[in-house]
Amino acid sequence: MKINALLDVNVVAHEAADEVAVLLEVVAPPAPASATRPQASLQVVLDRSGSMQGAPLEGAKKALIALVRRLEPTDNFGLVTFDDSAQVVVPAGSLTDKEAVVQRIEGIDAGGTTDLSAGYLRGLREIRRVAGDTGGTVLVISDGHVNAGIRGVDEFASITAKAYGEKIVTSTLGYGRGYDETLLAGIARSGSGNHVFADNPDAAGAAIAGEVDGLLNKVVQALSLTITFAPQVEFLRLYNDLPATQIGDGQVMVELGDLYAEETRKVLVKFKVPAMAALGLAKIATLELAHVELPALIEHVASLPITVNVVPGDEAAGRVPHPTVHSEVLFQEAQDVKRQASEAFERGEFETGQRLIGQTKARLTASLEAAPEELKPEIRAEIDEVSHLEGYSQTTGVVGSAYISKMSRESYHRSSRKRGRTVRPDPFANGEGDA
Repeated sequence: MKINALLDVNVVAHEAADEVAVLLEVVAPPAPASATRPQASLQVVLDRSGSMQGAPLEGAKKALIALVRRLEPTDNFGLVTFDDSAQVVVPAGSLTDKEAVVQRIEGIDAGGTTDLSAGYLRGLREIRRVAGDTGGTVLVISDGHVNAGIRGVDEFASITAKAYGEKIVTSTLGYGRGYDETLLAGIARSGSGNHVFADNPDAAGAAIAGEVDGLLNKVVQALSLTITFAPQVEFLRLYNDLPATQIGDGQVMVELGDLYAEETRKVLVKFKVPAMAALGLAKIATLELAHVELPALIEHVASLPITVNVVPGDEAAGRVPHPTVHSEVLFQEAQDVKRQASEAFERGEFETGQRLIGQTKARLTASLEAAPEELKPEIRAEIDEVSHLEGYSQTTGVVGSAYISKMSRESYHRSSRKRGRTVRPDPFANGEGDA
C-alpha cells in the first residue's frame, strides 16, 4: 500500500504557536493477478414495508437477482426482509443453488410497517454464522422512516460499530424520497460502509451493483489510523467524517474501513503546535496505519513521523501553504457546509438550505483556485454537482427539498468519508432529479 503525507506548511516560527494541517493519502494495492479471490459474504436486509409496494420493490428484487447471478457458488449470500418483523427469505450460506434463491427473491411481497432494527439484527445473526476471517458486508435497503423498534441514530451506531469490530461492514441504500437520510447515513458511518441515494429502480440497481463491485475487489480490510501527537501538541480537528476514538493520552484512532483494489483515500487533520524554543527539526506527531491484506490475511503496520522545521520568525514569514493541502482544507470545509445544507433541507428550512448550498459552491470554487492542475477536474465535477442542486432548488422550490437533502447527504458522505473515490455520474442525467 502506498502512503504519502503532505503538510500545508513545513516550517514554523521560532517561539511562536502555530497550526499545521496534514494531508494523508493512501492508495490500496492492485488485486493480485494470480491469487484466487477470497470467499465474499453479503447479507442484504431489505425493506418490504407497504411503501415499497409496486415499482420500488420490483426494482429491488430485479437488482438482487442480478447480484445473485454475479456471485460465485462459493460466495455466501443471505437475504432478510422486514416490515413490522423480520423474515429470513434466504438463509446465509453458499450459492450452490442460485435458481432456488432467485425463486425466493421473486416471491417477496410488500407488508406493513417499518422496523429496521428487527431486520438488521436478524441479518447480523445470519452473516455471523458464515463470515470467516475475511468478514462480510450487510447492505440495508430502505425507503421509509422507521416507525417501530430502534429509531435513534446513536443506538444504531453502537450496534453497527460493534459489528465492524467483528469485520462486518454495514452499508445503506436510501430508496426514493421518503427515507430518513440522517439515520441511514449515520448507520453507514459507524459501520464504515457506504451510504447511497437511489431515486428510482434503475439507480437502485446501479447502487447495489456498485456495492458488490467493492466487495468483490476488496484488497485491504480494517484500515485504521492511529495518531500519536507529541507533548504539548494539540489535536485540533479531523476534517473527514470518520469514526474516531481517543484511545490514550495523546492518541486518537480513526477507522477508515475496507479498500478495494487501487482505491485512494485522503484523510485531513490539523494540529496546534506550541511555541518551540529550539531551532531545527521537531516531531509533532506519528501516524500509524494498520490493515489486513487480502486474500493472504497478512497484518501490516506502517509508521510515519510528522516533522516541522523550526526557523527564525523572518524566515517563516514568507512561507506559502502547499497548494494540494490548502485546496483540500477548503474542499473539506465546503463538505461541512454541504452537510449543514442537507440538514436544513431535511428540516424543511428551505431558504437556509439554499443559502448554504450557495456557500458550498463558493468554498469549492476557492478550493479549485488553490488546487494544482491535476486535482482540478475532480473539484470541477464537484462544483457541477452542487450547481445542479442549486439550480434544481431554484426551479422546484420547496417541493424539491427532499431530493436535494438526500442528494447532498450522499454527496457529503462520498466526498468527506470516502474521499478519493470516483465521482458519481451526473445525478440529473437520464431523468434523475425530476420533481
